[in-house]
Amino acid sequence: MSGMITADLVDLDLAAETKEAAARSLAERMVALGRVTDLDGFLADVAAREAQMPTGLDGGIGIPHCRSAHVSEPTLAFGRSARGVDFGAPDGPADLIFLIAAPAGADDAHLTILSALARRLMDADFTAALRTATDATATASLISGEEPQTGAEADAAATAPPTAPEAGAGAEAGTEAGTDAGVDAGVGDGTDATASGDPAGDPTGDSSGGGHVFRIVAVTSCPTGIAHTYMAAESLEQAGQVAGVEVVVEPQGSAGFNRLDPAVIAAADGVIFAHDVPVREKERFAGKPTVDVGVKAGINRAAELIAEVRGKAERGEITGAAAGTGHASPVDNAGEPGEGYGNKLRTWLMSGVSYMVPFVAAGGLLIALGFAIGGYTIDKAPSVAEHFIWTEHTSWAALLFQIGGLAFSFLVPVLAGYIAYGMADRPGLVPGFVGGSIALTINAGFLGGLAAGLIAGGTVMAIQRLKVPAPLRGIMPVVVIPLVSSAIVGFLMFLVVGKPIASLQKALTDWLSGLSGANAIILGVVLGLMMCFDLGGPLNKVAYAFAVGGLANPNEGSLKVMAAVMAAGMVPPLAMALATTVRGKLFTRTERENGKAAWVLGASFITEGAIPFAAADPLRVIPSAMVGGAVTGALSMAFECTLRAPHGGIFVIPLIGNPVLYLVAIAAGTAVSTGLVILLKGARKTGRPEQGAAAGAAGDGGAAAEAKVPVAA
Repeated sequence: MSGMITADLVDLDLAAETKEAAARSLAERMVALGRVTDLDGFLADVAAREAQMPTGLDGGIGIPHCRSAHVSEPTLAFGRSARGVDFGAPDGPADLIFLIAAPAGADDAHLTILSALARRLMDADFTAALRTATDATATASLISGEEPQTGAEADAAATAPPTAPEAGAGAEAGTEAGTDAGVDAGVGDGTDATASGDPAGDPTGDSSGGGHVFRIVAVTSCPTGIAHTYMAAESLEQAGQVAGVEVVVEPQGSAGFNRLDPAVIAAADGVIFAHDVPVREKERFAGKPTVDVGVKAGINRAAELIAEVRGKAERGEITGAAAGTGHASPVDNAGEPGEGYGNKLRTWLMSGVSYMVPFVAAGGLLIALGFAIGGYTIDKAPSVAEHFIWTEHTSWAALLFQIGGLAFSFLVPVLAGYIAYGMADRPGLVPGFVGGSIALTINAGFLGGLAAGLIAGGTVMAIQRLKVPAPLRGIMPVVVIPLVSSAIVGFLMFLVVGKPIASLQKALTDWLSGLSGANAIILGVVLGLMMCFDLGGPLNKVAYAFAVGGLANPNEGSLKVMAAVMAAGMVPPLAMALATTVRGKLFTRTERENGKAAWVLGASFITEGAIPFAAADPLRVIPSAMVGGAVTGALSMAFECTLRAPHGGIFVIPLIGNPVLYLVAIAAGTAVSTGLVILLKGARKTGRPEQGAAAGAAGDGGAAAEAKVPVAA
């Protein structure tokens, strides 16, 4: 690790008062050494990672980190703040701040060594030494795991040839820190069985020599897999030693993961999942009492989690996460405090929509190609299994249309199945798909699929919370849960809630069919605002799913809705691309590069192409995008444009009703958004002359010059 941090990357008197300023101050040191190639681009990546989850930890530690294309080599900078900087930790500001910069393609060895640092941060002696250090060179040596050196010693060492490979240095670092981090760094294995008091790594041994030792296996993971993953692992192992519990952890980090020995898992009495990304190969842990929380809970509440899983084992409880198989459900961190049911509901629904979208793209575009080649009467063609002429284009068109129709017929079952999956993991799939198919059978459509998914997921979650005798635990996820939950969901969908939902679906379809005039324009405005509010997020997906649901049984109104939604979704990236072309001085060099890609993304109806701009300046970009999207949605509805394809952007223009006016609507919204974002960014630049120097330091000399223009009194 010695090459990752030097004295030049240590600031023992960090003066920054905000986390953004702290990250910038430390990142500037990386830029000065050539470790970071684009300051603003790198800081945008740091901010995006920070937006996923605060990086402050209990004990006065802040550890902002990211993997970025603007990092040339793995680098670590350290700052010590006398005032403290708020990184969102529950116990207050951080005085020890580590900025970890990993290249987008960082090799496994470097990431493993960085994970060793994350583990060492859980050592009180290590953090105490950092708080009392007075020399930058000695501090860098301490962090890298070397013996502290004076400045003269460091100079001498710099001229001496290396005596050991870097991995060996990582192993030595871990030994000196008194943790098993060095084992992880030296051999790249984050699952050392000896860390929990079993010298031989024997899953059936008894380290106490007395009665049964309670054994726990755990998995930790975080979005970047660099820091929190390994800190949670270390915290759980330390808490296990204090409680007299054997804890073996499988950190699933960016450098991959080493699977726990199946014998260790089989011998375990309980499971802890501390994760913010899906647990890989989760089926290995099926049939055991399980606690499923976010990764920060693994760091801050390790002792509580161990006590909780012991209590579940004593009561014979099997939670949904343990009973399931396959990858982790996207949500349901039931043990994480502060998680509201509204947030969970949103994530459950988005789980279903995200799995549905590929079926939408494949099926919808095949249908569109069928119409394009064979005309709008192709839906009346006989089955190609019975009638297909190789030399006739109409037969090929019918083939495409019928394949697309079959793919499209999966929309509602997939939606329902993966909503249930998001709630209850894989056991929710069977009742979810069954409920979604029933929704199609009784003409309950898209709304019926939503209801079926929620009912199926809730039913499975309720069954999973029942106390089950140990002999039955193995067959619960394979036999009992699918059987009972499918019967319950089928009963409710056929006889209780299905028919009212079908009536509501019919009323909605009739309303869309009759849309005209002011009502259609208002709906276009609302849909445009939704598409541009979070740029591919939950609200965007709700509007898109609403439009796609109407294509299952298309009519004039639903085709207008689909056209308005796609047109509005194209506006944000196109507007940002145009703005960077017209007034490039208002944007950083990285944003100007992103603007070139945004032309293609916007033309292809990929709204997410505007996310880099919104992340860097949300208060100006998002409102501008929303206004333009509303204009486009309203004009598309007013022009009575229609669209049969659920995707494709300008590449499906031949399938659009009133295509010229459709392009006019998109151009108008793009122009409005472009004008607004230029106006708002220009006002910021001229109104804040003190930002000129900072902008110049970021490598945007033109923007800096413009920023120095004073505002007239």
